[in-house]
Amino acid sequence: MSLYASGSQTVGPYLHIGLTWLNTDRIARPGVKGERVVIQGRLLDGDGDGVSDGLIEIWQANAAGKYAHPEDRQKKPLAKGFRGFGRIPSDANGRFRFSTVKPGRVPDPGGKLQAPHLSVTVLMRGLLKQLSTRIYFPGDTANAQDPVLKRVPAARRATLVARRKAKGVLEWNIVLQGRDETVFFDF
Repeated sequence: MSLYASGSQTVGPYLHIGLTWLNTDRIARPGVKGERVVIQGRLLDGDGDGVSDGLIEIWQANAAGKYAHPEDRQKKPLAKGFRGFGRIPSDANGRFRFSTVKPGRVPDPGGKLQAPHLSVTVLMRGLLKQLSTRIYFPGDTANAQDPVLKRVPAARRATLVARRKAKGVLEWNIVLQGRDETVFFDF
């Protein structure tokens, strides 16, 4: 019996073929209301090396807490120029960067308000299933009451909270395994 992975058992480096038209690092165009923020970071493997062929997808609500999606039926405004979705490939050193606005609070399925966050999906060679995680904003008082963040062990929550680098710039790294591994969710 062979223990080598075959082509049907791994995800190849095909993430960029036919998908580049969806790549955008600007989730909210200039003029969209809200606190402007740039989030930059790296996609890192277990050794701390950058992963060069990853794809990071972001879904988020606008500053009023409304998603740009037909299933969001909240009676909140949706600004023209707000996509609510971004897809960013990592570069040769695993770096990614995108600009957006800080989202407003959205209700969870039970109606409890969640802290402002970005939903993140990671796709890359070698993953059979995408990874799902979140980015929370540093110093936001709603973090303490967020129903999802409260379920994460206190010692691991920092992996989900971005760090302030400069005014309007946050840093958040995705660590795939090992020490300081990012918390991933199984939805």
